[in-house]
Amino acid sequence: MFQTSTAYLLWLIGFGVFGIHRFYLGRIGTGLLWLLTGGLFGIGALIDLFYIPAMVRQENLGLLYRRAMSEQPETRRSMRNVTPAGREPLEKVILRLARRNRGPVTPAEVALEGDIPLDDAKAALDKLATAGHVEVRTRESGGVVYVLREFEHGV
Repeated sequence: MFQTSTAYLLWLIGFGVFGIHRFYLGRIGTGLLWLLTGGLFGIGALIDLFYIPAMVRQENLGLLYRRAMSEQPETRRSMRNVTPAGREPLEKVILRLARRNRGPVTPAEVALEGDIPLDDAKAALDKLATAGHVEVRTRESGGVVYVLREFEHGV
């Protein structure tokens, strides 16, 4: 991450006219222009005195964006799944849906309600099925549904 104080120090060292601060911020083209023209004959160097904080912000945002876009999809997914404090536990989401649906829930419903990836919802339902808390059924359409028998008859 770029520092405003470093950019100002580099501006001060070269009086802004050599474009050292622009090279530091990765602005090679305008850095060369500043170097060859004396900071656009001093006018650009003076403007940069006030513009440096905005340049640093812009370059830092660009860095953050490039880092986020270059991460592997698995990393982005795991970052998206970080649960903020106070988020409802996934089992509670499943139970609430089962009560509302009178027993059956699907991974898609759990994913949507819990704001989680579909694979995570299916894994949570499979875990409950393995523990014997839900029954796995196949609908006539071929879709899989998980049924919490306790809620099946509106209990």
